[in-house]
Amino acid sequence: MQSLVKKVSSVLVVSALLVGTTGFNGSFGSASKAYAAEESVQRNVINVVGKGEISVTPDIAYLSIGVDSEADTAQAAQKANAAIMAKLNKLLKDTWGIADKDVKTSQFYVQPNYTYTEKDGQKIKGYTAHHVLTVSYRDLTKVGQLLDAASNTGANNINNVQFAVENRDQYETQVIEKAMANAELKAGSIAKAAKRQLGMILVVSQGDSSNPVVYYEQQNMMSAAMDKASGATEVEAGEIKVSTQLSVQFELK
Repeated sequence: MQSLVKKVSSVLVVSALLVGTTGFNGSFGSASKAYAAEESVQRNVINVVGKGEISVTPDIAYLSIGVDSEADTAQAAQKANAAIMAKLNKLLKDTWGIADKDVKTSQFYVQPNYTYTEKDGQKIKGYTAHHVLTVSYRDLTKVGQLLDAASNTGANNINNVQFAVENRDQYETQVIEKAMANAELKAGSIAKAAKRQLGMILVVSQGDSSNPVVYYEQQNMMSAAMDKASGATEVEAGEIKVSTQLSVQFELK
């Protein structure tokens, strides 16, 4: 009886091993097929980067106009600065008709000035009050005149003029279409060279997700110079380039 039980047990164990082996081979075969299919797909694609770029004329200027005042005390420096800033604000809003929303403070501080000698070490020598406005201005033909008027009013810290496009959405479609056409051209050339045919688009991603469309200056936008005859400042807006890039994956037949 014991011999019969041992034989039956042996048969069961062998059967279990055979079933387990069959199942393992089945799983391994499915995984192999999936891997082979994935590898086949990877071999039959083309990845390219398409670039699109257009040049546009800016329609707005952002002007950095400020006043620095020095005095023996912080209160005196701030008071002197405030008086000039009041005149500057009046000039911008009343004389030049610039709206309140287009004039904002971008920097303001009052700080001590120091001198140093080996004998006395570091000592405070007066204070500087610093106040800068960012002004949005849309008549680009008069930017130089506005800067001259601000300077005559007392502004002594004019350090930047940035030209831009106010409504950027109108140009995004154009650069995207150019980028896609460029991607198709590149992929088509690669497929032709490989004696293959270009299939459907599988994946598309656009540039940097945080800044997919880039606006940058074609040249140094602050081209300001004094006209020798009139003594006026001339500022040329130039052009701005709008660009984007698309990473495109095509099927390869």
